[in-house]
Order: sequence, then structure tokens, then C-alpha cells
Amino acid sequence: MQESNFDRITVNPMQMGGVPCVRGLRIPVATVLRMVVNGMGEGAILADMPGLVLEDIRECLRFAAESALEREMALRRRA
Repeated sequence: MQESNFDRITVNPMQMGGVPCVRGLRIPVATVLRMVVNGMGEGAILADMPGLVLEDIRECLRFAAESALEREMALRRRA
């Protein structure tokens, strides 16, 4: 992925194995995305993760969307 406009997403090889995290916190973007996918609303996520703010969740979603555009994935064709 090329340089981007994600001010709230950080990658530090010395933290959390270098996975993208929210604002240098030990909260991986993937954790926030899983919460959304599992049906948690923004309010529930913020209650569960007090260090986050609403814009963090929204930037995680933008990051995921941008990441999906950057990668090729082999998907199984349905019969």
C-alpha cells in the first residue's frame, strides 16, 4: 500500500508485530474490523475499547476499504 491519508493508523515493527494499529495504541485495526463484522455498533465498540473515539472506527473502515482495492485475492468461483 502506498503512502496514504490515514492519520489514525500506525505501523510500528516494534509494536504488535508490525500490524496496523489505531493511533499507536495496542489496538490492531483488524480487531476493530472484527467487532464491526460481528455486528457491534459504534457505541458498543467505544464502550468496549475506551481508548478509541468514533473517528478511529471510521478510519479503520476506510483503511479496510482502501486495502481491499490494493490487493488481488483469489476467490473461489461458485458453480
